[in-house]
Amino acid sequence: MKQAIEVEDAIAPIHDGASVMFGGFMGVGTPLRLVDEIVRQQKRDLTIIGNDTARPGQAIGKLIDADCVRRVVTSHIGTNPVTQKKMIAGEIEVELVPQGTLAECIRAAGYGLGGVLTPTGLGTLAEDGKPTLELDGRIFLVERPIAADFALIFAHRADYNGNLDFTLTARNFNPLMAMAATTVIVEPQFFVPVGVLPPDGVAVPGLLVDTLVARDH
Repeated sequence: MKQAIEVEDAIAPIHDGASVMFGGFMGVGTPLRLVDEIVRQQKRDLTIIGNDTARPGQAIGKLIDADCVRRVVTSHIGTNPVTQKKMIAGEIEVELVPQGTLAECIRAAGYGLGGVLTPTGLGTLAEDGKPTLELDGRIFLVERPIAADFALIFAHRADYNGNLDFTLTARNFNPLMAMAATTVIVEPQFFVPVGVLPPDGVAVPGLLVDTLVARDH
């Protein structure tokens, strides 16, 4: 059994300079209370890995606004002009990774694979500095696995063994990231007794979950 802890205690182990994965797609499936607590605790120089940086004042965008972030690994920043301005000013380093490649590289880290072969990005800026490989007459980029110190994910329900399920598209990157980080911190929307979640409905087994965050009082 896992004991749910307060949000401030869950975030406390995240050190300045840590790499942190965030589930979510434009805030859908992002652990918003955990984001707010990172801002409140004034974590700094973080490397943020996620699909996007949302919008100013929203989800991961709050971390950008609060100067918590040194580097971003993401599929796009087109909806957040603050991220764009900070990148142009040299205040934030941004590595843009095609969305499917980002998901596959996170999966590769979680599954212990050596990398991903993909034709996506050939002949573009995404190819710069990366090795290529010819296989059966085709050229592929060799993309490295993407892992992190922490994964902060949002679940629909958790039981007290840490088993998780998700709702619809809020699932997005969350299960992949739970496999690819050293420490997994989960913000569940609801807690249910052990046995409520059917085995075939568990998207993330409790074995992967280190910390459950108690519901807001």
